[in-house]
Amino acid sequence: MIVTLTPNPSHDRTVTLAGHLERGAVQRATSVTSQAGGKGVNISRAAVTAGIETLAVLPAPDDDPFVLELRAAHIDCLPVPTDGGDLRVNITVTEPDGTTTKLNSPGPTATPDVLAGLADALHDRTGSADWVVLAGSLPPGAPTEWYATLVAGLADTGARIAVDTSDGPLQALVDRLEVAAPSLMKPNGHELASFTGHDGDALEADPSAAARAAAELVGRGVDAVLVTLGAHGAVLVTADGAWHGTPPPTEVVSTVGAGDSSLFGYLLADLRDLPPADRVALAVAYGSAAAGLPGTTIPTPDQVDPGRVVVQALDVTTGRG
Repeated sequence: MIVTLTPNPSHDRTVTLAGHLERGAVQRATSVTSQAGGKGVNISRAAVTAGIETLAVLPAPDDDPFVLELRAAHIDCLPVPTDGGDLRVNITVTEPDGTTTKLNSPGPTATPDVLAGLADALHDRTGSADWVVLAGSLPPGAPTEWYATLVAGLADTGARIAVDTSDGPLQALVDRLEVAAPSLMKPNGHELASFTGHDGDALEADPSAAARAAAELVGRGVDAVLVTLGAHGAVLVTADGAWHGTPPPTEVVSTVGAGDSSLFGYLLADLRDLPPADRVALAVAYGSAAAGLPGTTIPTPDQVDPGRVVVQALDVTTGRG
């Protein structure tokens, strides 16, 4: 079972343009779609399509349209009541060449009572979970170190913890790895560079360099680090080695949700007890499949082909494949 936490859920609205985005111009959209989303929600959505039991924990009134939409999609969710205002709306603008522009709003303020309710909900329901995924940005009102605090607080549940976040919450987690190391971290190249002192573009383009940077986290107690590298696939680093998965040629339609899909692919492979090379292959296959779909569409298992992913072992000491 995969339990996900999305502390700052969003209505993901995707605007598809027929041409390139022009600042200051009036442009017509070819389509506009909306879907209940957020990183954790996307992972739970992927789990449902793959037949994996999941529970999505999030702050929202029980009768909120967001919650009703998830339940209509057969996504089991546990909303923690909040009166902080309407859930945020994130707008994504996609261009024909796959270029994606995102406009993310901050979301409603989370009170201490809401944060405590989310933490309690997780703790009460993770005893039977294989994975607990803490994902996405934190809402206004949440302490920057809240994810790190949750990781430490969930240590006695026996569940493995995966974290996918960025900016201040990511840095706060890294600062506390000695006391709150999750089982899995999933940064992208730029997020990894933000706390390792590397250049983000260089890491995105150089899987060996990304693997060496990720190995620093493994050395500090993280069991596995999955670094998504966009068109360059992904790197997986554990104490046993490092592997790079190269995606098949993909016509990119939208990159929104691709990282979430990659993370789910890894979790699914882990639940199947596959070896590391196959885990990175399934992660990359899910991510590339998502990139070829419009908006925040999450791929179904029949759209994912790990056999087309080329996996190579890396030497994180020398950087040679």
